[in-house]
Amino acid sequence: MRHLVRTSIVATVVLVVAGGSVAWRLGQRKDPLADWRTALVKRGGVVAAISATGTVEPEEVVDVGAQVLGAITGLGKDDSGRQINYRSLVEEGMVLARIDDSLYVADVDTAKAAVLQAQANQVSAEANVQQMQAKLIQAEQDWNRAQKLGPSSEALAPSAYDQYQANYGVAKANAGVAKAAVEQAKAALAAAQAGLVRAQKNLQYCTITSPVKGIIIDRRVNIGQTVVSSLNAPSLFLIAKDLTRIQVWVSVNEADIGSVHQGMPATFTVDAFPGQVFHGQVGRIRLNATMTQNVVTYTVEVNTDNADSKLLPYLTANVQFITGSREDVLTVPNAALHWQPPGQEGQRAEARGLRAEAKGRAPGKAGARPGAGGQKAEGRGKKPEPGRQEPEGNGQERGTVWLAEERGLKPVQVTVGLTDGAQTEVRAADLQEGMQVVVGEKHPGAAGGPASGAASPFIPQIGRGRGGGR
Repeated sequence: MRHLVRTSIVATVVLVVAGGSVAWRLGQRKDPLADWRTALVKRGGVVAAISATGTVEPEEVVDVGAQVLGAITGLGKDDSGRQINYRSLVEEGMVLARIDDSLYVADVDTAKAAVLQAQANQVSAEANVQQMQAKLIQAEQDWNRAQKLGPSSEALAPSAYDQYQANYGVAKANAGVAKAAVEQAKAALAAAQAGLVRAQKNLQYCTITSPVKGIIIDRRVNIGQTVVSSLNAPSLFLIAKDLTRIQVWVSVNEADIGSVHQGMPATFTVDAFPGQVFHGQVGRIRLNATMTQNVVTYTVEVNTDNADSKLLPYLTANVQFITGSREDVLTVPNAALHWQPPGQEGQRAEARGLRAEAKGRAPGKAGARPGAGGQKAEGRGKKPEPGRQEPEGNGQERGTVWLAEERGLKPVQVTVGLTDGAQTEVRAADLQEGMQVVVGEKHPGAAGGPASGAASPFIPQIGRGRGGGR
């Protein structure tokens, strides 16, 4: 009897231990999806854009300089009576600054005196012409009488006859010289008058006026500062004609400039107004490219409305050129297209190599050198990312995403569309909104990873594999 009781107790203990072991193993067996990080397939919009940085610039700027040298003696005043300064509103012809004009006033007085002297010389030359004309008439009459008498010893001596002839020739020549002197006096008067105009203009340049209506962006002179005019006129003021129309000058990389065209919509943000998005359009693509450290960039002008004058000149702008948009499409994270299960990368690379080799041996390419077709193109093209395949014959790019299901992972071939850098448009018959696609693996010890819920690391983990049940 005792033997039977003891046997039953032992059997009960064995059953309890076995059942506990099984329960423990079942409790340690995890969800098959616990090893992967997943994301949902969503439906929404995708906007593809090119990112670049630029500077906010006034649409039209006038640089006001000085054409004469001298010290600044004063600054002008605006309509409110305040001294011209930064952000002052100016009208066309308004005085901005004055340069010391004492030397230029003296030059004007000297030029006026020169004009008066030239005028007097002209009057004198004209009077001399009249005098020479009178002498010419007298000499001509004497010569006519001498000709009537003729050279004879009885009426007119031959020497006297010759003298009358010579006097007439001299008087005629003097009349011509007097007329030439008049023309010379007129030219001298014109030169003196031009010198006066020049001196008066230089005197006017001592008063710096605004050539346009606008707003002062920059004032670069102070009272007492000496302005030195050289081959390049010194800049005194920078005036923006109209800040309600403003531009963003964007530096676009040569790899992206082919996707930018006139009239393309663009959005941009500035750090001065975080969270606010401004809109504009591409106005002009400049051809004068610049190279910095072997990087070629082109300047693109983006026109935008600034009716509220919120945007200030020279702000740094982060610009997005909208190259395409889709609405109500299925999207997956970019990581889902990049990820491949462990061990799949090498197989896909080998498969791509076999396809490239087969393409190089394809019929209908007579005369092509071995490897000159597909290998050359592959060398120039961008290496396909994991999960992406070469475009099909219709130009559409193909890719693969992996669905996380209870039975394991399932590959789905998709057609890749637009991407905004985070989400990518995909199209596939087997893909629906709400499905879970794998974007990566969970690392041991991460929240929800294979090691979550395990015992203390100081307790030996005997008989526990990756799956928890083997």
